[in-house]
Amino acid sequence: MEIGQAKKIRGLIEPAAEAMGFEIVRVRLYGGAMKTLQVMAERADGTMNVDDCAELSRAISPILDIADPIASEYRLEVSSPGIDRPLTRATDFSRWAGHEARIELDHALNGRKRFKGVLRGLEGDAALLELEDTHETVALPLADMGEAKLVLTDELLKSAPPVKAEDFDEIEMDENAEAER
Repeated sequence: MEIGQAKKIRGLIEPAAEAMGFEIVRVRLYGGAMKTLQVMAERADGTMNVDDCAELSRAISPILDIADPIASEYRLEVSSPGIDRPLTRATDFSRWAGHEARIELDHALNGRKRFKGVLRGLEGDAALLELEDTHETVALPLADMGEAKLVLTDELLKSAPPVKAEDFDEIEMDENAEAER
């Protein structure tokens, strides 16, 4: 769902990420004078540990260095989407059905842009959301999605994969992996 520069960057790094078994969840460029390029990724099974982040960072850094898609210095941040993850792909809305989400549309639907409720899957090109206030199920067009993310709840925490001790081990990274560019 990226646009502009983030979409271009995704196009540059996605083939390498996919070849390594990762799916790009989101690419976001933000910040003022010092920009941060945030790349969220995960494996097909939804996992992403610290070693995976370092491995992906090392793989995409040279691609970004050569293509130089960002005119100024920036910091590369590679991470997992986390438990209360953004919902950026059509499959996310069916995969996380039954969980609470907050969705903001770029364009108002029936006079409303912000929605909160329980995901009920997909219908065509729209995410189905059972609204928390009225319990009505609405179809929110994917093309109009601005921001969408899961809400951190006890049910969501119970469904998260177990955390392993090795996910917290310190890692050694190239000096360029986290360096300012």
